[in-house]
Amino acid sequence: MNTTIEEINGKFIATLEGEMDTAAAVEAEEVLKPLYQSNGKDVIIDCTNLEYIASSGLRILLGILKGAQATGSKVIMRGVSDDIKNVFELTGLISIFEFE
Repeated sequence: MNTTIEEINGKFIATLEGEMDTAAAVEAEEVLKPLYQSNGKDVIIDCTNLEYIASSGLRILLGILKGAQATGSKVIMRGVSDDIKNVFELTGLISIFEFE
């Protein structure tokens, strides 16, 4: 699992690559922790190369969403494959995230 954050044009861009299973989610959370307080900046989660996400990964994304909404920011899921989107649908999270 490879996780990076960049700030571009006043937005945070987080890139998730590989499989975010339970073990990888622990490491990813450390990298993504600054996004829990996005300080009014929108957050884009690039999932173009994300192959799998476990419930622990969804929990991290929910934490980012909660923090962003508290400061009036948006979280936009970008490049989500049909398989990953299906996980969001099965868990009922499809309606609370914005996808592009």
